Amino acid sequence: MALIDIQVPDIGDFDEVTVIELLVKPGDTVKAEQSLITVESDKASMEIPSSHAGVVKDIRVKLDDKVKQGSVVLTLEVAGAEAASAPAPAPQQAPAPAAPAAAAVPVVAAASGPVEVRVPDIGDVKDVSVIEILVKPGDSIKAEQSLITVESDKASMEIPSSAAGVLKELKVKLGDIVNIGDLLAILEGSVAPVAAAPPAMVAAAAAPAAASAAFAPAPAALLPAHEPMVAPRGDLPHASPSVRKFARELGVPLAEIKGSGYKGRITPDDVQAFTKAVMTGAIRTEAQVAKAPAPAAAGGGVGLDLLPWPKVDFTKFGPVERQPLSRIKKISGANLHRNWVMIPHVFNHDDADITELEAFRVQMNKENEKAGVKLTMLAFLIKASVAAL
Repeated sequence: MALIDIQVPDIGDFDEVTVIELLVKPGDTVKAEQSLITVESDKASMEIPSSHAGVVKDIRVKLDDKVKQGSVVLTLEVAGAEAASAPAPAPQQAPAPAAPAAAAVPVVAAASGPVEVRVPDIGDVKDVSVIEILVKPGDSIKAEQSLITVESDKASMEIPSSAAGVLKELKVKLGDIVNIGDLLAILEGSVAPVAAAPPAMVAAAAAPAAASAAFAPAPAALLPAHEPMVAPRGDLPHASPSVRKFARELGVPLAEIKGSGYKGRITPDDVQAFTKAVMTGAIRTEAQVAKAPAPAAAGGGVGLDLLPWPKVDFTKFGPVERQPLSRIKKISGANLHRNWVMIPHVFNHDDADITELEAFRVQMNKENEKAGVKLTMLAFLIKASVAAL
């Protein structure tokens, strides 16, 4: 067994980047090319992979630290074969003499009219997916202003404009796959001379052999990680590419998660806690709320929210005999109960003096007593009802 230091590889033109997430801890077994930490610059976040496989002995960085190319990330305990295959550190080369500024930085000449803005050199990254569009037709664009956000398997980056002007037309949409040189937008208006845009981000690579494999081609139908079926609403959730992929696999909407990490960043633990809360019913996603029936509809249109019928063990009172209801009773029972509960029980009561009517009824009964005819009050009520209707 031997100890080797894992260093930050070549990350392009970035000088210092901030550590925003630690993906491993001492004692973890890591594989070659496994992500160790997530770092972030002004315009991009990226994951730093391990150049070897082994066991994490000591982590040399912490959250919010500033690191750059060559900074030691952690100490790894590797097997003898792995240690023997570790490349020796390359000697520092003397800086090459600076070329004249005019030759080193290509300049876009001033122009008036349509200007095509294309994807600049973004290193070895290929087939990146558009996950956010930051501008719309009619916007005034400044040189170096970010136009879109793209994402690969391990990094997200913003693509800036190489010129200034008014955005006439966007040539990409959410979910599109783009590469170096693809047409992004067309600007129009007077364009001032500006330097060609530097790459927004260069993919992190541990060794020359690992550089080409750092990013796998994204699927053609890749959609935004935080909400796979819907276009992003506003700013993207603050999460690393690995967390986005984790959430995408679980179908978790990152926009609804409150991050507990540095600067509100969403961590894998946040995604797991949110998933657990949804599964237990503690919270509901916006999609669940939208699909849930209204409270009135939940009761079949009644909306009474009645208490469930109490369960009583009638056998404790004596022998019980169960007889099934007929089909008519089963059908009518629910409707009769609904009507009894829903229809207002209203009646009208009027007082009437029937002293003379009652005296007349008694007299008529005495006169017809021998004939066996007897008048009741019902006969008079029916006659009065017929007259009234």
